[in-house]
Amino acid sequence: LLVQEKADDNRWTLPGGWVDINEPPSLAVEREVWEESGYRVRAAKLLALSDRNQHGHPPHIYHIYKIFFRCELLGDERTEGDNLETAGVGFFKLDTIPELSLGRVTPAQIARFFKHRLHPDWPTDFD
Repeated sequence: LLVQEKADDNRWTLPGGWVDINEPPSLAVEREVWEESGYRVRAAKLLALSDRNQHGHPPHIYHIYKIFFRCELLGDERTEGDNLETAGVGFFKLDTIPELSLGRVTPAQIARFFKHRLHPDWPTDFD
């Protein structure tokens, strides 16, 4: 699993961000992963569409729906960028993931995505 360390809290999360106006979600995740990690990916499957308020995240000023994709890595090459949001990038197994940024993703969500990897025929999770 590819995760990134956020510069604002030195905790780890999945690469991601806001969708631009008129941008399809699949292209948004591909762009965000590249911008925040330096890796090129292709969105392969929608894993979950989640209401942020339903999954134990700390309160937020906005009501947010989170979209989680499984992506395929397009090569091993990583582009070093000038992204001020990212302090580190790494690939981790479930039992080695560093402390998560709970406002962005929870341990239960990460565990569920690992289960999706073992069961690729599972349908998309949604609230």
